[in-house]
Amino acid sequence: MVAVKGDVHQRQRKILSPAFSAGQLRTFLPIFRHLASRLSQKWKDELEASVSHESAIINIPQMLARMTLDVIGETAFDYQFGALDDQKNELARVFRNLFVDSMLRPPAWDLLFKATWRYIPDPILHYVRHLPTREYSRFKQFLETAFRVGQDLVDQKASSTEKGGKDIMSILVQSSITDDAKKRLNNDEMLSQIATFLLAGHDTTANTLTWTLYELSKRPEDQKKIRDEIVAARKEMEARGDEDFVPSDFDSMLFMNAVIKETLRLHPIVPMLFREAASEDVIPLSQPIETVSGKIINQVPVSKGQVINISICTYNRLQSVWGEDADSWNPNRFLDDNKERQASVGVFANLMTFSAGIRACIGWRFAYVPSLTMASADPQTDYTRSCLYTECSRCKLFSRSLSRRSSSSILRGWTSCGSTRQSCHPPSKGRWRWGYSCLCMSRS
Repeated sequence: MVAVKGDVHQRQRKILSPAFSAGQLRTFLPIFRHLASRLSQKWKDELEASVSHESAIINIPQMLARMTLDVIGETAFDYQFGALDDQKNELARVFRNLFVDSMLRPPAWDLLFKATWRYIPDPILHYVRHLPTREYSRFKQFLETAFRVGQDLVDQKASSTEKGGKDIMSILVQSSITDDAKKRLNNDEMLSQIATFLLAGHDTTANTLTWTLYELSKRPEDQKKIRDEIVAARKEMEARGDEDFVPSDFDSMLFMNAVIKETLRLHPIVPMLFREAASEDVIPLSQPIETVSGKIINQVPVSKGQVINISICTYNRLQSVWGEDADSWNPNRFLDDNKERQASVGVFANLMTFSAGIRACIGWRFAYVPSLTMASADPQTDYTRSCLYTECSRCKLFSRSLSRRSSSSILRGWTSCGSTRQSCHPPSKGRWRWGYSCLCMSRS
């Protein structure tokens, strides 16, 4: 769905939209909660199993990515990755570290190729998968495995007696056997959707949660606000006689919702989008701008085939929309009743993070709702941060330090490539090295 255009894109989107509705997401809430609770328990187990019983270092992005991979597997495809349990799974194995391993150090010729590939005829682009680079070989291996496993899942679902489901896999199977051409997906389209949702559906949520914890680690007062909301919602839940939260409970956690929205605003996973004009047009500007030559313009003409670079980061930090503190993390902006200065764009909370229009992210709720459930999984947690710098080129990881001691007690250390580097200051000269933060958890 990401790569196709025009009528094909509209057909695929219309077929799959029911799987991403708000109502369908509500049915997945118990799965989100269950996996979030399991991850929280794993962090506690790491603490208990540490040698000193005082602290432990945990790779936060990796653990969150494992949880969200299990989420997308169970909710979308009824498939058990077993990623949280580190089970030996073929698809999970080829997917692990796919982007970091394959795209971290692209060769110079590959950068040139990607900058010019829109001018290369499609028949030639078909052979890109055979280029002898780590990136293309890794993605080729992933696609081959995803298609093979995906075909098995489709066959299993097709032979199931349960019909009429609204999950992604059920819709894919139903669309493959319908007689209506407008509602039908061929086999290659079905398998491509499976690979696409795996690629787009779990790393995005894991990264958003990582940035959320990072920002909260610097603000104990915001942690307390979230904790108070969770405790209040839990009391209401128990008063009703329920055993777990329902969607309305998450809606009542206003500050936690604001925290997730602010993270999505300040740290969008996709920094920019590219769109190609289907015809000549004129883009009106919301306010006049002065060009380099000094000319004042109110609109921008575009030619057919011209590519437009849409900066998500720029809009999400635009002071005319978000205020003078647009470059700062401030969840309270989403609790402000004065919305006059804000335009209405995107599919959610006036954010461009999930794009807008007919090509807006169809699965944005899959990024937002699991983030809420994960953030509410363990209210008895305090986070602090210590600054770390490392020259390790293979293990540039954002880590979390767990500690039983007071929240001001921070474990300083960096585990990478079998060694521990201890440093808490920037280099004395030259370029700054990669900087990371440990999050220190204490029991409250």
